[in-house]
This record gives sequence, structure tokens and C-alpha cells, in this order.
Amino acid sequence: MISMWIAQTSAVAGTPGAAAEGGWLLDPELVDPAFSQTVAGGEIQTAFPPPPPPPAPPPEWLTSLFDAIGRFFDWSTPAAKPLMWIAVAVVALFLLYHFVPAFARRVDEWRFRRRRADADGEDMAAAAEAGAARALLAEADALAAAGRFAEAVHLLLYRSVEDIEGRRPGLVKPAMTSRDLAAARDLPPVARGAFSRIARAVEISLFGGRAIDAGAWDECRAAYADLTIARNWARA
Repeated sequence: MISMWIAQTSAVAGTPGAAAEGGWLLDPELVDPAFSQTVAGGEIQTAFPPPPPPPAPPPEWLTSLFDAIGRFFDWSTPAAKPLMWIAVAVVALFLLYHFVPAFARRVDEWRFRRRRADADGEDMAAAAEAGAARALLAEADALAAAGRFAEAVHLLLYRSVEDIEGRRPGLVKPAMTSRDLAAARDLPPVARGAFSRIARAVEISLFGGRAIDAGAWDECRAAYADLTIARNWARA
């Protein structure tokens, strides 16, 4: 800009009469010091400023995190569409259940029938188990009525082992004794106590040489009845 101003001044000075009126403007002794003083003041830009420094790169852990997130989205992209449709179906069912009374009634009826069917299945299984237990007790009672108490208690013991195997599959091992089974920690306390009473009576009869009388039989029969009650198999 200063050079343009000097050029314009020179052009004006070159016109007739300029030397007489403003010839002092062409004096280098006056122009050079003024130019140097003006530039030295720092108010006039004479060059472009340096470019700003480039931004610092992100930390390596952040780059690794973004790369991992990108790889996850690339991997999950094929499943995104099915998941989206599943979410839409769930939302649609939710809205239908809460805002369409007829649909809600149908769902409630279906859930009621499902629970009823499950309960009926459990009742049938419980009834079959109770029937088998009654049949066994009838047979054992017949042996006891004939005075064959040891055989009756043995029958209860064999059936007790079968019941344990049915309720705790894998607990009964081939080489397991009645005493080992009575000490198994997987048996609930009530069931363990009932089986222990039966096993102890049989053990005393076989190895202790003591006969099983009517009192011992009644105790074993009551123990087996406790063993067949479902709630006695609940864990503490």
C-alpha cells in the first residue's frame, strides 16, 4: 500500500506545477525516514502471519476405542435389521395389549389356559406318584400283617432309593451304601431324616441281628410317608 501511495505521488509530481506546489514529497530524505517509521510502528501489515500449528493427534487409547466400536458395528450390521423388526413387533404387541381390550383378553385367556395345563400336568404327575406310593404301602402293609416286618421294611427301603433317584437324578451311585446315601448333602433335611430312619432299621436287622418288630415297622412306614411328601423335598 505504501508503494502504491508513492507511485501515485510520483505520478502527481510528474504533472506540470507539481514541483512548485508539492515537490517536497519526492525528496528521498523525507520519504524514506517516514516510511521506515511507519513500518516500524507495527500498525501496518507487511507480510502474511504464520499458519496455525496442526491440531494434536488424539491419544492412542481413544483411537483404539473408536476402532473397536467401528469393528463392533461392522460385525453387528447383519443382525441390526432382524433386531429392529423384533423390537417393532414387541412394541406393537405392547401397544395392542394395553390399548386394544379384545387383544388383551385373548392374551389373558391364553395365559390362563397355559397355567391351567401346567397345573393339570403337575397334578397328574403328583397323583400318579401318590398312587404308586399307596400301592407300595399296601403291599408292605400286607407283608407286615403277615408278620414279615423285615421284608416290609426292605420294600420301603428299595422304593425310597427309587424315589431319591427320581427326584435327584445322578445322586444314587452303583457302589453307594444306604449309609452313604443317607449322608448325601444333596438330600433336603426332612427327606434325609426320613430315609435315615428306614436305612438304620434295615442295617440293624441285617448286621445287628435284631428283628424288626411292629413298632420299628410303624416308625419306618411313617418315615416313608414323610419321604413321599413333595414339600419335604424343598431345599432349606
